[in-house]
Amino acid sequence: MDVKKSKATVALMMMFMMLFLVNFPGCFSAASQQPNNKKSTHLKPHNGFHSSFLFPVTGNVYPLGYYSISLSIGNPPKVFEFDIDTGSDLTWVQCDAPCTGCTKPIDHLYKPQKHILVSCEHPSCGVVHFPESPHCEKPDDQCDFEIDYVDHGSVLGVVVADVFSLRFMNGSLIHLPLTFGCAYDLKNPGPYDPPAAGVLGLSNGKASILSQLRSFDLTRNVLGHCLSGKGGGFLFLGDDLVPSGMSWMPVSANSKHYLSSPAEVFFDGKPTGIKDLKVVFDSGSSYTYFGFQVYEGVLTLVRKGLTKKPLDTVQDKALPICWKGTKPFKSVHDVKNYFSTLTLKFKDTQNIQLELQPEAYLIVTEDGNACFGILNGTEAGLGDLNVIGDISLIGKMVVYDNEKQRIGWISADCNRLPLDGNYKEDIQQPYAANFGILEENHPKTQGSSESNVRVRNREL
Repeated sequence: MDVKKSKATVALMMMFMMLFLVNFPGCFSAASQQPNNKKSTHLKPHNGFHSSFLFPVTGNVYPLGYYSISLSIGNPPKVFEFDIDTGSDLTWVQCDAPCTGCTKPIDHLYKPQKHILVSCEHPSCGVVHFPESPHCEKPDDQCDFEIDYVDHGSVLGVVVADVFSLRFMNGSLIHLPLTFGCAYDLKNPGPYDPPAAGVLGLSNGKASILSQLRSFDLTRNVLGHCLSGKGGGFLFLGDDLVPSGMSWMPVSANSKHYLSSPAEVFFDGKPTGIKDLKVVFDSGSSYTYFGFQVYEGVLTLVRKGLTKKPLDTVQDKALPICWKGTKPFKSVHDVKNYFSTLTLKFKDTQNIQLELQPEAYLIVTEDGNACFGILNGTEAGLGDLNVIGDISLIGKMVVYDNEKQRIGWISADCNRLPLDGNYKEDIQQPYAANFGILEENHPKTQGSSESNVRVRNREL
């Protein structure tokens, strides 16, 4: 089951290191997407892009199960692929320390140097472990971290600071020291190797890359993504690409995750009786997850709506609930007319709603079956937590405005760049695991179990 992305809560006080800017006009890439209105919007840049970064996105919901971007780290810079994850705080990359359980060849791992280690007494270490305190024998010990995932996977490593090479949308290139995790022990990554070298944490915690950029006063604490159903899309940091006319909803100020106002659920335009549903917007989850009672209620309505439709249930390795037609489906468009729209209407807002048409909760598998992309979150280990994943965000520009603690979405053509030209064709890559649902950062005490001995506090 593709339940792999758990997210670490990590907050980092910025390291006071040298920042230098180098003007270097050149090209940059990215891809775009939007959420909510029925009209599709093609974005037009404004404000000269003096403080925003734009990244091309690769990946898809199925069969890959992830969306990622590439970033350059170190001097000389080396490129690594990161799974974009709005449910994670700490950014981490597989590293050669050496590594146990890493899925990348050794020459594709990040190689840390001792001078970049963050010490246990540094404020950044305290932020990573918040609300707990780091477990250190001596103040100058290296700062270790551990992230536990709901699928029982975990990542163990050390906190480091190294130079990221980033290009503004106006062409200027900066080399900036940022804090992140060097992961040297990966456990139980899933049935397929994680496709990316690491995870890009984009939650509203202080440890996120975006929060660090904001602390340097380089950009607004705003991010957005546009994920294409055909594969790819784009991600931006900063507010230059935020379209006008968006509808906004406040998010909880007491959560590091993007937690919504309570919502009432409608199916085919009719109330379901499901109320006060709070959801987390999580680009690190391929699919959408509802707690058991909500999941069962929605699934019952979906099945009832299929009465007398030419569909039969079928077993498919992709997802638990699937249907087949009289002949294999080629795309969701072949089957969507048999299903109805699911709508979340949020309270305490000006009629804000998230409309999930059938293509926002269905996939068509390689066997030509249609499968239900809303999963049982309680069974997955999420308890009663409800998660809006990538499948329900496709074809929407979703903007997370941490400056004003709000989230917005608008329908968009995510197959086109916001500046010029068309985005690349469909992404064709091997199967890979979806590496994350809502990480929880639980710094561990020293020691390990008899059944799973792991080397903690590995010195680099």
